[in-house]
Amino acid sequence: MTQPERRILLLGGTGEARDLADRLKDAVGIAVITSLAGRTATPHLPRGEVRIGGFGGMEGLSAYLKKAAIDAVIDATHPYATGMTRNAAEACNALAVPRLLLRRPAWQAQSGDNWIKAASLEEAASEISRGPWQRIFLSTGRQEITPFAGLTGRWFLLRTVDPLAPPLPAPIRTVEVGRGPFDLAAETLLLKTWGIDLLVTKNSGGTATYAKIAAARAQKLPVIMITRPQTPEGKNVSSVAEAVRWALELP
Repeated sequence: MTQPERRILLLGGTGEARDLADRLKDAVGIAVITSLAGRTATPHLPRGEVRIGGFGGMEGLSAYLKKAAIDAVIDATHPYATGMTRNAAEACNALAVPRLLLRRPAWQAQSGDNWIKAASLEEAASEISRGPWQRIFLSTGRQEITPFAGLTGRWFLLRTVDPLAPPLPAPIRTVEVGRGPFDLAAETLLLKTWGIDLLVTKNSGGTATYAKIAAARAQKLPVIMITRPQTPEGKNVSSVAEAVRWALELP
């Protein structure tokens, strides 16, 4: 007897999600729908079916899971996409839909790193306000500028995937437009060219944006590292291969 098709909603937006969608595209008995938040104008699209846009909170996601007859959810969103991860956990728990969380391992400090850990963007801004740093590379994303708005005495460099329409939001002085992966030589040049004396970043993990950490280490620059938020209880894996096995073993 032919096994019924299992419909998987893949919450994407990361390289791991694209890789997973590609690997599952031709798997027998599996149909994958990748969901992207739609925050970038030209996202990297995976193979297979894609939907773009939010769900409307936990209730909207629950309604979608029922309407689309989703059999399982794989959350492969960014480690700091706390709202989507929370909504997915609550919706899947309420509907008894199997859920897997795929999170790449966090970066670990190495010899020569000077990390100042902060639990939130607000705590990072507070550290800056008390510190001597004047020229700061703010590598946290264009949607998370608000906590730094009061630090008008500093100069900030922001890197975004999409251009920002002028005027630049205070206190941002300069915007670099770029999409990873970035290499060590380019990141070192960026730090030197702009005279950066502090890097602020999230512990995203992975290789695509790690070069800035290595460049800061080589330049002996401090890094305010925003620690990862806690994740809901449930099945967690740290590699695409593990996620593929989980999907293939769904009952």
